[in-house]
Amino acid sequence: MWPDRRLIELLGVEHPLVLAPMAGFVTAELAASVCNAGGLGSIGCATMQPQSAIEAIEKLRSLTSKPFNVNFFCHIPAQANFRREQAWLDQLADYYRELGLDLPSPPPRIDLPPFGDAMCTVVERARPDVVSFHFGLPEPSLLARVKAVGCRVMSSATTVEEALWLEAHGADVIIAQGNEAGGHRGMFMVSEVASQPGSLALIPQVVDAVGVPVIAAGGIADGRAIAAVFALGAAGAQIGTAYLLCPEAATPPLHRDALRQSHADATVVTNVFSGRPARALVNRMTREIGPISAETPEFPLPMAALVGLRAKAEQQGSTDFTPLWAGQAAPLAREMPGEAVTRALVEGALSQFRRLSG
Repeated sequence: MWPDRRLIELLGVEHPLVLAPMAGFVTAELAASVCNAGGLGSIGCATMQPQSAIEAIEKLRSLTSKPFNVNFFCHIPAQANFRREQAWLDQLADYYRELGLDLPSPPPRIDLPPFGDAMCTVVERARPDVVSFHFGLPEPSLLARVKAVGCRVMSSATTVEEALWLEAHGADVIIAQGNEAGGHRGMFMVSEVASQPGSLALIPQVVDAVGVPVIAAGGIADGRAIAAVFALGAAGAQIGTAYLLCPEAATPPLHRDALRQSHADATVVTNVFSGRPARALVNRMTREIGPISAETPEFPLPMAALVGLRAKAEQQGSTDFTPLWAGQAAPLAREMPGEAVTRALVEGALSQFRRLSG
């Protein structure tokens, strides 16, 4: 019943639906539930140490025999800039005082290395069916190693230019990430987030520009949206926020409560949490310092100075300093097991196709 079977045949899945990796939120159990319902489950390993990534992949493999995706970041490492990092910490000083916290000295740092030799070795050992990347692709020798062990490669594009670059440099599948998508924008060739298109405009332009299958991402949370992106030429849909309320997700209780109370205009693209544009639910940080601030250090350095603030606020039941990642379709998230969500999405999409065809 799927009108385009290219992704099904390329990835060996029953349904062309992909669980967004959502590092820190997707568990092996959630990924397996999507796989076992016929979709492509994913786990985000970008924030893990290599041994943790090995363990996560092994756990997922123990829970499903179906194909799955493992995701990594390909960002440019941050350049240390003490003056800028201190200025960022100074900007947060009033919040530290308000919560009775001492301002750390020197400014704390968080190291988040991009995909490199160690993680490539993990991929070579684990041999997942699919490896996806955010913020571009790894350098050619690493990508060649990934492909040499039989992994299909996907990466996100936020513009046609990025999609063309990804295809030319070896991506087997392009994920066209519309501006509606939750979490970090996959942008790597452009910097002006305000001009980036939404899914309705981006998907058909990417489909027309490249020869590889295109997966639509952004604002997709039910069968109507899935059918719509297929009408635009996509061969699959990537879905994230719709799964954040699943019992298998690692979404913290305060984040779950915020999602339950969300509404259509509750999200904003902001860089105040990590230094890179990402869509999250509006909170005090995004209102008072953002949503976009020119003062943030490079990704991922701003996160370090927020650790203490976030922990103390959350102890008090507040999400003032918590990045509540979510897409614009957050109100459509469902509180049901991941397998049930996937099956509902499949049936919703297929019913739309039947209605439109007959």
